[in-house]
Amino acid sequence: MALIKSISGIRGTIGGLPGQNFTPQDIVECTAAFGTWLLQKGNPAKVIIGRDARISGPMVRDLVASTLIALGIDVIDLGLSTTPTVEMAVTFAGAGAGIIITASHNPKEWNALKFLNEKGEFISAADGEAVLNLIANGGISYQPVDQLGKIEMDNDFLNKHIQAIIDMPEVEVDLVRARGFKVVLDPVNSSGALTVPQLLEYLGCEVITINGAPNGQFAHNPEPLPEHLTALSATILEHHADLGIAVDPDVDRLALVCENGVAFGEEYTLVAVADYILQRSSGNTVSNLSSSRALKDVTLKHGGQYFAAAVGEVNVVEKMKAVNAVIGGEGNGGIIVPQLHYGRDALVGIALFLSWLAKFDGSASALRVTYPDYQMVKDKISLPEGLDLEGILQKLEEKYQHEEHSMIDGLKIDFANSWLHLRKSNTEPIIRIYAEAPSLTEAQGLVDKIKAEVVELL
Repeated sequence: MALIKSISGIRGTIGGLPGQNFTPQDIVECTAAFGTWLLQKGNPAKVIIGRDARISGPMVRDLVASTLIALGIDVIDLGLSTTPTVEMAVTFAGAGAGIIITASHNPKEWNALKFLNEKGEFISAADGEAVLNLIANGGISYQPVDQLGKIEMDNDFLNKHIQAIIDMPEVEVDLVRARGFKVVLDPVNSSGALTVPQLLEYLGCEVITINGAPNGQFAHNPEPLPEHLTALSATILEHHADLGIAVDPDVDRLALVCENGVAFGEEYTLVAVADYILQRSSGNTVSNLSSSRALKDVTLKHGGQYFAAAVGEVNVVEKMKAVNAVIGGEGNGGIIVPQLHYGRDALVGIALFLSWLAKFDGSASALRVTYPDYQMVKDKISLPEGLDLEGILQKLEEKYQHEEHSMIDGLKIDFANSWLHLRKSNTEPIIRIYAEAPSLTEAQGLVDKIKAEVVELL
């Protein structure tokens, strides 16, 4: 059981003791702090809320909505929705903030509150610290009866979100419809079951859905990794489909499976969509330090510049704004298209990928082999209590000082054809180690070598 309070929100497991798990007391406390922060900022006293299909979702929503109302804040409840829809609804409705009730790819016993600012973007580190200070130190005051907020339901924002995607000039609706793709969808019994079929059917696709009841009873581990998508792969082959699509419970991560049942690779979702966008609008790209080098290769091919950001969506967004990137995201299947909004969005990723696949006029597997084939290994080392991790990273930096490297988020070392990234986990007492190379053997060799070097320094 767990409870984690961070600058981006609160998450934890349902049940158990207050202060140690995601309990009603903790939900009210954190919502009240966020609402107070909103009022202190002077933003409009209106908050958009929406949730994925987790079993605990209605309970958490009721607590969140009632707390905001008690603070004198109006609430627009989208009900079952997606993370990118809530983000866009904040600006559509002119709200002062948003709260997404989702634990993303975590199992069903988890839930979370993710906090958005008035732009529909995740709050900054400074704003997150302000909310944490309110949680720790109090200073929260509720309104008298005549000044309570109001709540209204509005489930039309999903339609507005999809329409905004359809209206993008990069989405080739007629071209996609002409291809008549047969698509198998796995929305893992969550909100994607409501939204993705609607988009696919508008684009003229024949849709076969598995795990399509939005009841929160996840049919498999909800993180859209190949080892969790075996039923999707089997269904693609059974129905001779053109493509498989998997999304996580809140629909901000997109994983694709080719017509042969083989994963396109979640690292390559962003690569392929960026390739398509850069053909139409040359410019810069951004991903986090732990994402595939293939995005850099594609960006350079189209004459743009690639930039790396610290891990975390808010860091990627800040970097994208700083370098005026035309597309960015994370290697976990998260695509950010700024002309739509600054947030990871599986729905826009689907529309753009299908547009590219229709224009490519070949199979998904044929498209995949047009990209550099890097292999990635992800590992970790447990940290002894009280370890001076920064000291270890500085010693490693000295050792690799003659290699291209970065210390903006742990230590990233770039070699000629490969890279290593070591960083402290934000949620566990571990060092995460990522390596990418042209072959799995080379990537594993890099991980094994650096692990041995770290162990020597422990």
